[in-house]
Amino acid sequence: MPIPPYIELHCHSGFSFLDGASHPEELVFQALELGYPAMALTDHNGLYGSMEFAQAARAEGLQPITGAEVTVALDIAGIPEGLDGLSSGSLDDPDGDPLARGCHMTLLAETPTGYANLCRLLSEAHHQSERGRPTLLLSSLFARTEGLVSLTGCRRGPLSRALEDSVATAEFLARRLHAAFGPRGLFVELHDNEQKGDGYRKRSLGRLADRLGIPVVATGNVHYHRPERHRLQDVMVAIRNRTTLNGSHEQRRANARFYLAGPEEMAHRFRSRPDAVAHTLEISERCAAFDLTKDLGYTFPDFDGSDRGGAIETLTAVCLAELDERYRGSKLENEARDRLHQELELVNCHGLSGFFLVYRDIMELARDVAAEIRGGSPRAHAGLPPGRGRGSSVSSIICYLIGLSHVDPVKTNLFLGRFLNEAMRSVPDIDLDFPRDIREELILRVYKRYGSEHAGLVCTFPTYRQKSTLREIGKALDLPMGDLEKLSKLADRHSGGGLLAELERLPEFREKAGSPLWRALCELADDIKGLPRHISQHPGGMIISSRPLVEIVPLEPAAWEGRVLCQWDKDSCDDAGFIKIDFLALGMLSLVEEAVDLISERHGRAPDLSRINFADEALYEHICTGDTIGTFQVESRAQIQMLRRVQPRNLEDLAVQVAIVRPGPIVGGAVNPYVRRRELLREDPNFRVPYDHPLLEEALGETLGVIIFQDQVLQVCQALAGFSDGQAESLRRAMSRKRSKEAMDVHWEAFRDGARERGVDETTAQKVFQQVTAFSEFGFPKSHAVAFGLLAYQSVWLRYYHGTEFYVALFNNQPMGFYSLDALGRDARRRGIGTRLPNINQSRVKCTPEESDIRIGLGFIRGWGAEIAERVVEERERHGHFVSLSDFLRRTPASLKRPAVENLIWVGGFENFGMTRRELLWQAGLWLGPEEDSERSGGRDDHPQTELGLEDPYARIRFPDLDDSERIVAEYRMLRFSTDLHPLSLLRDELPPETVTGDRFSDFPNHSTVTVAGIVVARQRPHTAKGYVFVLMEDESGPINVIVKSKVYEKCRTTVRMEPFLVVRGRLQKDGLTTNVIAHTVKAIRVREAEQPGGEPAEVLHPALPGTLESWAGQERSPHAPFRYLTALRQSPPGIKNFG
Repeated sequence: MPIPPYIELHCHSGFSFLDGASHPEELVFQALELGYPAMALTDHNGLYGSMEFAQAARAEGLQPITGAEVTVALDIAGIPEGLDGLSSGSLDDPDGDPLARGCHMTLLAETPTGYANLCRLLSEAHHQSERGRPTLLLSSLFARTEGLVSLTGCRRGPLSRALEDSVATAEFLARRLHAAFGPRGLFVELHDNEQKGDGYRKRSLGRLADRLGIPVVATGNVHYHRPERHRLQDVMVAIRNRTTLNGSHEQRRANARFYLAGPEEMAHRFRSRPDAVAHTLEISERCAAFDLTKDLGYTFPDFDGSDRGGAIETLTAVCLAELDERYRGSKLENEARDRLHQELELVNCHGLSGFFLVYRDIMELARDVAAEIRGGSPRAHAGLPPGRGRGSSVSSIICYLIGLSHVDPVKTNLFLGRFLNEAMRSVPDIDLDFPRDIREELILRVYKRYGSEHAGLVCTFPTYRQKSTLREIGKALDLPMGDLEKLSKLADRHSGGGLLAELERLPEFREKAGSPLWRALCELADDIKGLPRHISQHPGGMIISSRPLVEIVPLEPAAWEGRVLCQWDKDSCDDAGFIKIDFLALGMLSLVEEAVDLISERHGRAPDLSRINFADEALYEHICTGDTIGTFQVESRAQIQMLRRVQPRNLEDLAVQVAIVRPGPIVGGAVNPYVRRRELLREDPNFRVPYDHPLLEEALGETLGVIIFQDQVLQVCQALAGFSDGQAESLRRAMSRKRSKEAMDVHWEAFRDGARERGVDETTAQKVFQQVTAFSEFGFPKSHAVAFGLLAYQSVWLRYYHGTEFYVALFNNQPMGFYSLDALGRDARRRGIGTRLPNINQSRVKCTPEESDIRIGLGFIRGWGAEIAERVVEERERHGHFVSLSDFLRRTPASLKRPAVENLIWVGGFENFGMTRRELLWQAGLWLGPEEDSERSGGRDDHPQTELGLEDPYARIRFPDLDDSERIVAEYRMLRFSTDLHPLSLLRDELPPETVTGDRFSDFPNHSTVTVAGIVVARQRPHTAKGYVFVLMEDESGPINVIVKSKVYEKCRTTVRMEPFLVVRGRLQKDGLTTNVIAHTVKAIRVREAEQPGGEPAEVLHPALPGTLESWAGQERSPHAPFRYLTALRQSPPGIKNFG
């Protein structure tokens, strides 16, 4: 194969956020198609996509070159001020293009030392600059040039900008750069994208380089892999500058010549400078000395056994001591010792003893943090560990003995092979859940323990999804925002054919499908799909390293002070061989801790949740009714229905329950067979469970012959085909990643041959293999399900026996779970637990128990917040209750603005003062003056009422109180939930006369036609559900499950997806304790507002909403009231968990 004449050394991917318009893989495959043997990726100020690019390139035989285009500030003497753009408006103007500031230089890693320097330089650029505008001082760059090849950049490079000042300035700067990088480290970068001035710059820079003896190099400044992608790049520039395509004309590139051109085309572009082309080959050969996929030099901090003996000896001693304490005299002791011996052998074989001991030290650190945070609170003595294990690590007895798991893997018969096996090629994952407050402090302690240069949080890259894509691209195309909002709500990402097909399916948008701009929107939305939007923080992943992590991957400040992010996500970290420690915040653990404190405060004793009765028959009876809203893992609509069908009676059943409502078992066809077999066993205890082959009975016995748990995939492969742990795990990994047909064919052949050796015919082997591979969707290992099942039981126990404390903690730890506060409050009321409105003399910052009810905290009110609420509560506790509104206004900070005061009045916060809410609003207006005055930062004495000296401005003025509909609307607007009446109750008279409530379903036989109405709680359209939509509604009596089949959905999609109140006519489907309504029609609740002149009523579905709550609430009660009530609720609907 002839050597190509050119290698591309300056290329941007989507990881040059809102600048590059192609995925790294697209660039790799295009480079291969064009015949490149090597290529560089040089994204702006980061290596975000470098590992993804390098892995993809190596897999296809392309040499990846690692680099970055760095923004540099020229801070050296002799450079005219402002030459680098740092003094221009773009620095101070928040709307200025962030890529227009500073000078751009291209840095390539030639050696491992050069790569380490590049990582440090990029880290410094982010740490010494304002967030989102990384800039490296040129003096800092000069201090770390070893192992780097520097190109002088594009038209925003330092030499190009210096030429705009004078040739002398450019020559001075070139000499300084040449001296810093040395004769082989600096190349003057030439570019020719046929933009205005490119020819002049290329000639001028070439002459300058020749005069100074600096070599030149040609680059394409690539921003997309193919010419047609320039449209997306133009749109990205508009999005970046928060304007339209027309508005970003000055910032957009003038043509479509920034694509990845072939080597021959590039050689032709630079035919006048063949030396510039030849130098691309020289640089690529030099950069071959560093391979990002192999040369990182990462090591996990090992256990220091200098004063405690070797790592394996220490780990063995710790585990044996704990084993004696936990198992001595138990019938499981011998089995536990055998299992520990087996695990220690595997750990020693893989050299993981230090790994486990470091984790143990981290958990000990967590214990210290927990002790400090819990202090003398009751939860310190409630048997609560500082954190809990999840995932496959729960199956390890070592993890159990050293405190990384709270589940006994011997007693629960957990399968180890998913976590540890003899053929492991990577370090096992250990995921740890913590309450939120413990996790936050623990992360800071780990930074302190290992040093900020040796630890970093894993990042994530939120990608462009359909809703955000439509809004942002549509805005760039200057399409009507109202239409874009509606389309973003109506378009279904699960429908086939792409967005253009969606436009043609939707009646509201069908005519737009022929518009060039709308067609462009659809095409661009497909192009941008999956590209990264920005960097964000992983929920809990952390990397620690013996070698400074800052030399292995660039680090940048996280949004939270005191933390840093590494520039790779979890997949790139895995590819790099990093050991990721997952510190995950689990809201339910925070809830449990708070509930335990509240129980102790109210009843004098904290329950030890590790010693509650886990075989409580009354509690299991309760669970089987599906009354589990608000609990952990068993609260969703699907879980509640499954509870009623499965009827769990112990923790083992609960583990199955947690695992079964997952895509893996659903797609694998395990759900219905499992449920039917449980029913048959309840009817006939002698029922024999069928198995596809007798060899599967041991692996699938506890799940009645079907695959429910992820680790059963491994066990089935071992039982039927004789796979080793390593072979089985290799198949599982192949299924969980993007799998090729060729790779799966190899696994099938091994499976078939192994099954044949065990006497299994090929037909049976193929059937079982299909079941195994169908489990490729997400599923839980049994160890994870057992751990979560235990917490699920504890949460149900708290809700059942200590409901008030549970719901208070649930309110205080939102967001969490499946339901909005509105739905949770109504569920509490059905259980006899009331919700009391905020009160200025009773409420604290957060919710508190009050008798058997929940008192809403001041921090829940719109316009308030924890800081203001804390100051108000502190003032009340220090100087006594507030006795009037004027007393309140005198004693509280002026930072509590008029809207916030009024919001508290609207929800009854001052009702103990003996006035109606309207009277209090009148008084507030007199005290605070016009609304615009309330924004002043002065004290209360500045307000007009204080100046007049009136003590009781409400005297002799009386207004009626709010009626029920007004109160509900006020509460939704100010609290986002209602504390008393159900919103549907005031519309009941407007519903069709045949409408029934959910509690009357028992009066109707199966398959009856019924009409129901309700407020929408949640809507889901899982991709595993064959196009069905599941709508959870609620009327005054409780939840109603509605199933909307695909044909009905397509007929009334707008209503199903957008309306907060629905009227559904359909067929009752009863299955044991489970009842659904299979929808025939779905309509919005319609209210007749007024009569037309001809006497006919005008029916209004989407009326214009009133301008303000005050103007609406002040209206007289009239026949129009239901209409106004419904329209106001549409403006501030209850919280709905929507499609996502």
